[in-house]
Amino acid sequence: MGLPGLLCALMLVVGYCSRRAAGVPGEVEQPEPELVEVEVGHTALLKCSLPHAQGNISHLDWFSVHKEKQTLIFQVHKGQGQSKPGEYQHRLSLQDRGTTLALTHVTPHDEHIFLCQGKRPRSQEYRIQLRVYKAPEEPSIQVNDLGLSVNSAEPGEIAICVGRNGYPLPQVTWYKNSHPLIEEKNRVQIQNYQIVESSGLYTLRSVLSAQVTKEDKDAQFYCELNYRLPSGNHMKESQEVTVPVFYPAEKVWLEVEPAGMLKEGDRVEIKCLADGNPQPHFSISKQNFSTRETEEETTDDGTLVLEPAQKEHSGLYQCQGLDLETTVSLMSDPQELLVNYVSDVQVTPEAPESQEGSSLNLTCTAESNQPLEFHWLREKTGHVLHKGQVFQLHHLTREAAGGYRCVALVPSVPGLNRTQLVNVAISGSPWMTVNTRKLWVKENLVLNLSCEASGHPRPTISWNVNGTVSEQDQDEQSVLSVLTVLVTPELLETGAKCEASNALGKNTTIIFLELVSNRTTIGTPTVGPHTRANSTSTEKKLPEPESKGVVIVAVTVCVLVLAVLGAVLYFFYKKGKLPCGRSGKQEMERNTSI
Repeated sequence: MGLPGLLCALMLVVGYCSRRAAGVPGEVEQPEPELVEVEVGHTALLKCSLPHAQGNISHLDWFSVHKEKQTLIFQVHKGQGQSKPGEYQHRLSLQDRGTTLALTHVTPHDEHIFLCQGKRPRSQEYRIQLRVYKAPEEPSIQVNDLGLSVNSAEPGEIAICVGRNGYPLPQVTWYKNSHPLIEEKNRVQIQNYQIVESSGLYTLRSVLSAQVTKEDKDAQFYCELNYRLPSGNHMKESQEVTVPVFYPAEKVWLEVEPAGMLKEGDRVEIKCLADGNPQPHFSISKQNFSTRETEEETTDDGTLVLEPAQKEHSGLYQCQGLDLETTVSLMSDPQELLVNYVSDVQVTPEAPESQEGSSLNLTCTAESNQPLEFHWLREKTGHVLHKGQVFQLHHLTREAAGGYRCVALVPSVPGLNRTQLVNVAISGSPWMTVNTRKLWVKENLVLNLSCEASGHPRPTISWNVNGTVSEQDQDEQSVLSVLTVLVTPELLETGAKCEASNALGKNTTIIFLELVSNRTTIGTPTVGPHTRANSTSTEKKLPEPESKGVVIVAVTVCVLVLAVLGAVLYFFYKKGKLPCGRSGKQEMERNTSI
């Protein structure tokens, strides 16, 4: 081609371009493709809407367009369709009398333009833009467990948010305490990374970094993924996380548990606390009230446990906190710890003695750091007899002997009290529980006989018969003696006698024995007051006086005689051997026959 030809060609090109730019009438621009949206895994319906087609299209070709390259994927001839070899070969089918192409199992790789082209009655084409969507999985968030320091000059990593398998790439928004975070130079940084999976789906990895302050120690961070589906815009939120924030302490103080009034025996905890994170290294010192000396206390993680608390633990306590990073030491305000106590409860006289009919004064003393009250209780009953430091006993009897307990208590501190027991001795000759007793027994059986006596001085007991004797102290002034003996004729004749004696006199109990023989139904046997479970026989009380027994026997005999007499009379009456009765009966029969 010569120079004139080249110039002509160049002019033609320039003229074409100028007409395009000027919108020369007669030139038709390509219309925008129809938009079809579908989710991954679903079926896309591609409808070929040719502008001048009427009725069925006898011949139709389908192309996929990728980077302006058209690839034939499906042909329709006289209503029959056929897939072409390739990636769509097994996923295409016809619908709506051949005008709609169905693409199944849509993947992200299917997102491009599809073109249908008809040749009859004349050549035309129609473009469809397929948009593919996939909701990402629930976002996961991983917090920086190592934490951040407020003294750091650069933003530190707070958390990483990951949204997997979404399409297209979702948008991420970070929040702190429900407020969105915006990137700020040297303060807040958000770095997003995307990963394209082999399936064509996207995985988003977003890193949030920021400078933190002390106020961020309880801040809640989370991420939000925003994405689109054919149904509209959606979002998913991660869990909230808290990043450890480290900051130096500004104040140290101590707490005491339990709060309120303390008493000896309590479990007391003294805790050192600070407003820093991590907590500084603590030590506790105590200043003694009396000596004013200060001593170091051994602690476990800043906690001192006093168990049980004693009055010696009272003093002024103070915590010291040492920041191991900044080497700054802080002291708490001193706090007084007072352990209330009651001690050295004493009763005078220590071993009180008195005579029957006389009087006795008991005095109780104790030490405490609080005002005291004194209560006197009877030991065997627990009843309060008197309130006051001095307890006066008047007109003493033997029954007044025994234990009395002084209780020294602090009304202002519930549960704080101490007690002291004292035994009052009433001097006198022995006093027996019973003086005489009668028992029903059987011969040749082993029997346990008991005898109890009290007095001051405490008496000794002896028996007038031979046997095995065992003794048991009941209290300071009483003794119980048990004699194990075989029932013999001699014992039945003499009975048994126990004798209690002390320096002031003697006293006895006599036990009479009587054979049960055939009169076992008379009287009700009962276990004696001191019979033991392993006794070989049982003590039995005598019945009521014999006069009552005689009356009962007489009445019984009369009843039996009357019963026999009535039976004899009834027998003779039935046999007809009573004349008066029989004549009366015959007279009645004659009257009836008339």
